[in-house]
Amino acid sequence: MNHRALAAEGLRYRAPWWLPGGDLQTLWAALASRRHFGPAPRWERSRWTTPDGDFIDVDHALHASNAQAPLLVLFHGLEGSSGSHYAMAFADFAAAQGLAFAVPHFRGCSGEINHAPRAYHSGDFAEIDWMLARFAKENPGRPLVAVGVSLGGNALMRWAGEAGESARQRVRAVAAVCSPLDLAAGGHAIGQGFNRQVYTRVFLSTMVPKALKKLEQYPGLFDREALLAARDLYEFDNLFTAPLHGFLNTDDYWARASAKPVLHRIRVPALALNALNDPFVPAASLPTAQQAGPWVTLWHPSRGGHVGFPAASGLLGVPGHVRTMPEAVGGWLLKHT
Repeated sequence: MNHRALAAEGLRYRAPWWLPGGDLQTLWAALASRRHFGPAPRWERSRWTTPDGDFIDVDHALHASNAQAPLLVLFHGLEGSSGSHYAMAFADFAAAQGLAFAVPHFRGCSGEINHAPRAYHSGDFAEIDWMLARFAKENPGRPLVAVGVSLGGNALMRWAGEAGESARQRVRAVAAVCSPLDLAAGGHAIGQGFNRQVYTRVFLSTMVPKALKKLEQYPGLFDREALLAARDLYEFDNLFTAPLHGFLNTDDYWARASAKPVLHRIRVPALALNALNDPFVPAASLPTAQQAGPWVTLWHPSRGGHVGFPAASGLLGVPGHVRTMPEAVGGWLLKHT
C-alpha cells in the first residue's frame, strides 16, 4: 500500500500574513493563539504504576465518545503536559470527532516529581511501548492511534522503528509533529544565537529546578554546581539526562536516541511532519524519502515554525488559532483506523 499517496490530500498550511518567519509562528502559537473552538478541555487523571515502581499520570479527556470510537493518544514534547497549547488543540479536535483522547505525562511532567532516580528522554521507546500496551489493554474495543509532539514524536517514531512488525499489535498508525528526528542537529541548533537566548532559557527554567529536586531525593546523583552552570541543553544532557538514562554522554545519547536511523524499519503507517522554517529542527537534518522507508509519509511544509502552524481567524485574521495542524494530522491518522 502506498501510504505516501494516502496523505497527499489535505496536508496543506498557509501562514497568516502577519506572522512571517518560524520564530513568530512558534511563539504566537504557544503564547497567544486560540486553542479550541468548543469548550475548554476537561480532564480526569489516573496514576499508573510503572514496572520499576515509579509512576506516570495520564489525563483522559472528559468529552463524550462512542465506546467503539478510536482512542487518540498524545505524547507531549520537552517539558510539555496536557495543558500545552497543542495538547488542548488536539483535545478539541478529538471532541469534535467523538474520539477518546488521552495524554500520558512523561515522568516528572504532571506537576509532581517522580520517585525513581531517572526522568524521561527523547529515545525512551521502552516507556512508550509499556504505555501503549496498557492503553491497548484498557481499550480493547477501540482502534488506537498515537501522535507525538517534538520530543514525544521522536520517542514514538523510535518505538515504531524498534517494534517493526509488532507495532501493529498496539496501534493502527502513528504521527510525529515537529520532532527532532536527528537529535544532534536539533540540539546544536537550539543552543545557538536567538534560540539559545529564548528557547533554551525557557526549557532550562523548568528542567534545572526539577533536576535539583531529583538531587534532593538522591544526594550525589550529579554535580549540583556544574548543573547550575549549564547554559544549554548539551551541557544539561551531559550532566543529567545522559548519565541518568544509561548513556555515556550527550553525544552518545543524541546518537543512540535519534529516530532517524530506524525510520526505515517502521512497518505501521507513520507520518512525520516538520516545517522547513522550524527554528530548532534544521531543514537539512530532515529525513529523505529513501531514509524514511515506504511506511513513512513525510510532510515538509515551508511554514509553520516549531509546533506552531497558527491560522488566521476573526477580524483581520487576529488572534489566530492552532487547530489547523491537529485537523490535518488527526485526519490522516483516522484514515488508518
